[in-house]
Amino acid sequence: MQREGTSNPSEVFQVLADDYARRILVAADREPMTAKDLSDACDASLATVYRRVSMLQEHDLVEERRSIGPDGSHRSEFETVLEGLHLDLSEGELTLAMETRDELADNFTSLWDDIRGER
Repeated sequence: MQREGTSNPSEVFQVLADDYARRILVAADREPMTAKDLSDACDASLATVYRRVSMLQEHDLVEERRSIGPDGSHRSEFETVLEGLHLDLSEGELTLAMETRDELADNFTSLWDDIRGER
């Protein structure tokens, strides 16, 4: 889903300026990962991973999915939902639009429905 202006551009840029936050985004984009897996993949402590994941969630860049592990225990996996950032400078104002995976799926579904004449 594309949302314009929902996040303050300077705050999002500060989040993306953080090396660990970028590493987590990239790692969790490949596949959903637990905090432990992210810690290993990003060479970061668990505390650092949890702080950065929380920061990324605040800006709708990562989402948490809960699942049941093979041993029956509950676990959380984190997945990057960000697909693109679009910055617009117009009339002295910065506007940030974020494109997420949900939007791409919705756009494909709408296109398919249009092709099939279901709308």
